[in-house]
Amino acid sequence: MTKIRDALSGTGIQAVLATAQSNRTIFLIDDDVAVCHALSVFLESSGYCIRTYHSAAIFLEEVERTTEGIMLLDQGMTGMSGLELQTELARRGIFLPVIFISGHGDIRMSVQAIKAGAIDFLEKPFNNEKLLNSIHEAFSLADVNKAHRHTVAELMRRHANLRNRELQVMQYVVAGKANKEIAILLGLSIRTIEEHRKSVMKKMGAESLPDLVWKNAIYQRAAHYPMRT
Repeated sequence: MTKIRDALSGTGIQAVLATAQSNRTIFLIDDDVAVCHALSVFLESSGYCIRTYHSAAIFLEEVERTTEGIMLLDQGMTGMSGLELQTELARRGIFLPVIFISGHGDIRMSVQAIKAGAIDFLEKPFNNEKLLNSIHEAFSLADVNKAHRHTVAELMRRHANLRNRELQVMQYVVAGKANKEIAILLGLSIRTIEEHRKSVMKKMGAESLPDLVWKNAIYQRAAHYPMRT
């Protein structure tokens, strides 16, 4: 407990604290009650909303009801480890930014965690500035992910409004085929293809051909690898 308090004390953190917001939620998952308490007190005083869980299993029971946030996750918990929880969340399509904390981490574990998408892997006792900087980075990623989910949701909605013929035309357009080629392939007039193409651009909100290609690629990836919204 003393080591944790020492790790969370010090100076030079005011600039980092200024970025904290009370509506930012950190899901703290650690089976060490003393560590959870010390971290909760410190992070709440830094302006964050903290929700603590003393096992991966308890967190999994509630994860489907969680709001947006990031995870501060202990690796060496009794039962399911932090890395195992990270893997299970990915299997469920849940990708909350993760910062690992561990009292006995090693290079292999840290590399595995980072490869799986973790923001950082901190060994206890850790430096308070390093912790807050990692948290700031995790929330920045969470904001990017949120914006991406909104973009994907909008593209899914737009794509659903395309009629079958428009879908056919779009696939040929993004493949680089000219209107004349598409007309021959579909047995339609060039004028009809031009009208379908114009409709596709409008419905997809595309300002140019490269923009349409990009939006179609985003849609295709989301359709094959859905994320929880």
